This record gives sequence, C-alpha cells and structure tokens, in this order.
Amino acid sequence: MHQMNPQQAHHNPKEDFKLKDTNPRLGERWPMGAARGSGGWISGDKYTSTYDLVEQMYYLYVRVVKAKELIPTDPITASCDPYVEVKLGNYKGTTKHFEKKTNPEWNQVFAFSKERVQSTVLEVFVKDREMVARDAWLGKVVFDLNEVPTRVPPDSPLAPEWYRLEDHRGIKVKGEVMLAVWMGTQADEAFPEAWHSDAASVHGEGVFNVRSKVYVSPKLWYLRVNVIEAQDLEPNEKSRLPEAFVKAQVGNQVLKTKVNPTRTMNPMWNEDLIFVVAEPFEEHLVLTVEDRVHQTKDEVLGRAVLPLTLFEKRLDHRPVHSRWFNLERFGFGVLEGDKRKELRFSTRVHLRGCLEGAYHVMDESTLYISDQRPTARQLWKQPIGILEVGILSAQGLLPMKMKDGRGTTDAYGVAKYGLKWVRTRTIIDSLSPKWNEQYTWEVYDPCTVITIGVFDNCHLGGSEKPNGGGSGRDSRIGKVRIRLSTLETDRIYTHSYPLLVLHPSGVKKMGELQLAVRFTCLSLINMIHLYSQPLLPKMHYLHPFTVNQLDNLRYQAMSIVAVRLGRAEPPLRKEVVEYMLDVDSHMWSMRRSKANFFRIMFLLSGLTAIGKWFDDVCHWKNPITSVLVHVLFLILIWYPELILPTLFLYMFVIGIWNYRFRPRHPPHMDTKLSWAEVVHPDELDEEFDTFPTSKTQELVRMRYDRLRSVARRIQTVVGDIANQGERLQSLLSWRDPRATSLFIIFCLCAAVTLYVTPFTIVALVAGLFMLRHPRFRSKLPSVPSNFFKRLPARSDSML
Repeated sequence: MHQMNPQQAHHNPKEDFKLKDTNPRLGERWPMGAARGSGGWISGDKYTSTYDLVEQMYYLYVRVVKAKELIPTDPITASCDPYVEVKLGNYKGTTKHFEKKTNPEWNQVFAFSKERVQSTVLEVFVKDREMVARDAWLGKVVFDLNEVPTRVPPDSPLAPEWYRLEDHRGIKVKGEVMLAVWMGTQADEAFPEAWHSDAASVHGEGVFNVRSKVYVSPKLWYLRVNVIEAQDLEPNEKSRLPEAFVKAQVGNQVLKTKVNPTRTMNPMWNEDLIFVVAEPFEEHLVLTVEDRVHQTKDEVLGRAVLPLTLFEKRLDHRPVHSRWFNLERFGFGVLEGDKRKELRFSTRVHLRGCLEGAYHVMDESTLYISDQRPTARQLWKQPIGILEVGILSAQGLLPMKMKDGRGTTDAYGVAKYGLKWVRTRTIIDSLSPKWNEQYTWEVYDPCTVITIGVFDNCHLGGSEKPNGGGSGRDSRIGKVRIRLSTLETDRIYTHSYPLLVLHPSGVKKMGELQLAVRFTCLSLINMIHLYSQPLLPKMHYLHPFTVNQLDNLRYQAMSIVAVRLGRAEPPLRKEVVEYMLDVDSHMWSMRRSKANFFRIMFLLSGLTAIGKWFDDVCHWKNPITSVLVHVLFLILIWYPELILPTLFLYMFVIGIWNYRFRPRHPPHMDTKLSWAEVVHPDELDEEFDTFPTSKTQELVRMRYDRLRSVARRIQTVVGDIANQGERLQSLLSWRDPRATSLFIIFCLCAAVTLYVTPFTIVALVAGLFMLRHPRFRSKLPSVPSNFFKRLPARSDSML
C-alpha cells in the first residue's frame, strides 16, 4: 500500500473529507436541456442525448483497415512482415505485425486527444518488422489536420478509402493502405475499441490493458441437491455394516451430509446441500458415498459424476421429481497402482436435484446490494428507471508507484450496478486523469446502491512501489457508493467525492473523484408500488436459507464472479472484484464495533431526549411547559378521538418542517461515522492482520484480553435485557408463588375496577398522577418498580 510522505502523513483537515459541489460543462445540450438547481441540475428532457453527462472531448480518429500489394523486402520468400505506425507529433501508435504477408488486415482504431495535439500533420507509416536491423520503410501517407472532416453522432460512420503510399521524397510507390481519418467525440462508436494517446504506452501492443470495457457478471444459480438415500452399499470389510455419509463437490465447493446414525447397507439422510454454480456450466457434481471406518479414516464406497445440465430449472416452489443414479466403485488390481473400474449397478443413490431460478444469488453485501432480481429471466419485471453515470475525472491522486525515479499513477475507474460492470480506459502517468465516459444501467428497484471504485493499473510498468512492495496487484485508490433512493428523479448531480482508503497508518484521502449522476424514472406508479413489496424474491421467505448458509454461498458466489471476470479480455482482476464486492466486510474490527456502538447510541439519544423532556415536565422544571402539557392532556382525555389524529398531524408538521433541512447531495464515505479519524494505531494494525493471525503471541494475548473486555460489556448489556424479559415472563409462571399470587389478585382487582370505571376517568387519574408536582413525589423507587425488580430471572440458573 502507498505510504505518504511526512507532510502527508498527518490527517487532512475535516473539510477535505467532505463532498464538494462542482460545475462542469457537460455536453452540448446543457444550455437548452437543463437548468441549474440547488445541489445539481434539473433535466429539461428525460431522454437527453448520450454523453450529455460528461464534458465533451474531441479526438482525432484514425482507422487502419488493411493494405495491399506491399513491396516484398525478403527476396527469398517474396514477402514482408508489415505493420502500421500512426504518428501525430510526439505520439505514436502501432498496429500488430503480420509475418510474411503482403495483403494484411489490421482493422485497428487510434484516437489522439485534441487537447494534446501539437502538430498540424498526421503521418501514417507502413513498415516491415526486422528482427536484427532497423525496420524497413515501405511507404507513408500524410494528412493535413485542417482538411480532416468532423463527424458527430448519429452521423453515418466515415467510409475508409484507399491511399497510395509515398516514399520520403513524396513520390508514389507500390502499395496501398485503406484508412479513415476524422475528428469526433467520445460519443463515437469507435471510442471504446480505440487505442488512446492519453491511455496507452508508445507501442499499441498493450492496447487491451487500457481500453474501456463493459463486463457482465455470470448468471449464477443455486444448485439444490437433496440426498435422500442409498441402496445396497458394500463395505470393503465384509464383516461390518457401513457408517455412511455422502460428500458432494462442485468445483472447489465441498459439502457433506451427516453420518447415518445407524449402520445399514441402505442408509437414509434426506438432507439438502446447496451450491452456487454459473452458466455456462463447466463443473460437474461429483458425488461420493463414503464409509466412516475410523475417526480419521474414510473409505469410498461409490462415486457418481453428474453434469449440471441433468438437473431441471425450477422457477417456483413446486416439488421436483427424484431420480436414482448408479454409483461407480473403484477397486485395486493385482499390481500396485493398477486401477480397474467395476460398475456396480446394484449400488444406487437417490437424489432430488434442481437449479433454483426463483432465488436471487447474492454476490455482494446485503447492505450495499445493487440487484434483487431472481436468477430466471422469466421472473423479471419491467425496469422502473434509468441510471446514468458520467465518470468525469479525478483530481489530486497520490502517486501509487515509482517510475523513472518519480511517483506516478495509471488510474482507471470501475463501476458496478446489477449484473453490469464497466471499466474506464487507463490514463497513463497522470495524477489528474480525465475519463469523461458515460454509462447507463436499467433500474429495477430504487433501494439499491451503485459502487464506483478507482484503481491503479500495475501492469503498465513502474513496478517499484513507494513502500517497497512488489507489483502484480492493482492498488485501490478509493470507492464511492451512491444509494439511488437518495436521489431525486430527473436531477443531474455533479459532485466531487473524496476517495478515502483506510491504511494501517490511518485513514487517508487518496484524491477526489468527479461524477455526474442522473436517475430517470420511467414509471412513478411502479416505483411507488415497489415500496410495498418484499426486498428479495418471495422464495427467500417461503424457503429461507440459514444465516451460515447465506454467508458461505455469498463467499462462493464472489469467488465465481471474480474467476469469470478475471478470464475476460482485458481481465477485471480478482483484487478489484473483491474490493468492489466488500469481500472482507465480515472480518472483525474494533473500529467497526465502536462505530456501530455509537450509531446505536445516536439512535437511542432521541428516546433519551424524549424521556428527559418528559421527566422535566413531570418534575415541573419549566412550569409553563408543564401547564401546557396538562392542558393538552386534559383535552385529549375528554376528547379521546383526537389522540390519533393529533399524533399523525404532529408527525405531518414535523415532516414538513424538516423539508427545508433535507439533504441536498448523495451520501458519501463519512470518516467520522466510520470512527476512522480517531482510531487507535493498534486497532488498525489488528484490523489489517491476516486470518489466521501472523502476530506474536504476546500481542495476540493483549488483543484477546481487550476483546474479552469489550465482549464483557456487551455480555452485561445483553444479560440485563434478558433479565428484564424473563422477569416480565415470570409474572404468571409461578416461579415465585407469592409474586404471582399478588399479581393475579392485582389483575382481578384491576379488571373489576376498569369494568365499572369509565376509561376516561382511569386515563385522567393515571396521567395526573404521572404529571404530579415534585411536592407530591417521593425520592424512593415506586411500588411497581420495587415489585418488578424482585421478580426472579433465569440468571439464577446460569453457571
């Protein structure tokens, strides 16, 4: 991880951690299509043009299609190894080269930022790759930039043309190259596939490492395997009955049933084993029936390898038909290492398996979930909105590695929402990169979160890290989460978000990320209706998983997503996927424990404030307030039908009053809420420790004692809550015969009194008694409190 220099090591001022309003020049339609509002822009047209949430940038595009009739440079093969070099001032881009081909086809696009153009001439060279000597020159084509046409989408693509090659004196030579040259913006369809002058090295071979890319998460299913029974198991020792269990494996996921309690050749289990699998189904379900011979020794009695395509896809909770599968048994031959396969058709296992399509397979934390749709596409509903995000730029990024003796950063952004991941192009060697890329997602539920992260590309040179660490992993610069339900519809939010990362030395601001966000509602009725629906598909409530199952399945789902996205080109690396999905959110952290404790205290502070205010009223600390409360109380007693209307009217007035104090920007990472500004260094060191721990025994003992002290306080609070509940339960349980006798006699008297006395009188007497003047109060605890505290609790039975 990056280590800051001494002047950076101090915590930044708190205002540096705040969200900042920005005013970028977004698109050409802003003057007519939008108006500036408080905290953002209000869109005048719901369906504005693509790329209207980013600053418009112009690029010189050069499409190199192919060449023909090139001059052969090798007299033996009468061929050449051609490639094309596109040069604009100090910037060069090269295509891949072909061996022994005079009619090559490249079909590559180069984009040069207009802001960095320092030449009036574009030169396209066709060269021959020489392994020993200098590359031979086959010809060139020169373009005057003043004559290059400008193309603005949705214009038709510019058709490439054949150009005759010239030598260094401008004389036409043999050979032609097909090119298309035009000036366009990032809205051009060639933009994602182009080699960029501000996002690649001098040579175009690494173009795939820096391009922008859209990824789609693999389609995940829950595989439910109900292991019912097995028949005619044959142990290796004929003198004993097997103590059988079933082990199932899909990829690296291994689950086992319980050992059958009775020794029999026809055991029964009837247990569900749940796996996470991804389409296309590459793994198989490997089922083995094993015999527990010894506590440390298991013997395989049979094995079956089942392709996942055998199992039907279930879209509801209807029962699935069970099937019998034959087990294969493996025995040893006469010679050691000689295996022969014996098919035992009499040995079978009874399964009921299906691919669950009505569940949502969770691959991210439920706190920051971005999608709740079930797996089966047939169960999806229509989208209720469109989310558009413009990833504009970053400012003040810290150097993440050393290159040529100086700090540098090769930054790219990643955004994840639903099944769609996007990755911006990598801006080379810039601490203030400008991407200006816009992406769109369909929204199916507003109560979801989009996550946007910024990373340093470690595969473009500069492997020397500031802290001496090795390369190979893309370093995290920070991330931003935005909950869609906090956004007003049809408003463009333009803010600069602080990029905060927690390091072993404390929280550090790694820079700022400038975004433009717009949430467009397609159907207000459907969106309002969603607030009355369950958060997850109904199968999660009809047949729920246990908490441990959900944790294990989520971890497996994250691993599968990371592996599949890591196989794309360019790969979305494992460390990036894990950081975006919060893979380590379940790890213990003293800092998080403190933060959650103070969150609870903040919530309880409201109730505490109400209780203190009521106690002041009862003790007449402010006589005027106490008199007004008496008057309100008497009115509500004589007119009880006004109680509920008054309560709801009061909440309505409070809600209207709070409207003017409503938040004007999306939430962002809060260092104070996270308890990251004043965290102790040792607690940070514990949070970044490995699992299992790699620290010394003395340090682990100290941390264990500290954890015990925290757990002791939590244990005391939870125990007090349990005691109060058990005392309330013991009122009628006859655990204390005298207390229960007194209570039931009181209940009988209270029932008779309330039956003959109007409720108005009872409420009036009770209210006036609670609001009585301190002159009529005793400093001793009340009789009901004394009685309740004397009731028995089950703490007496605790060891």
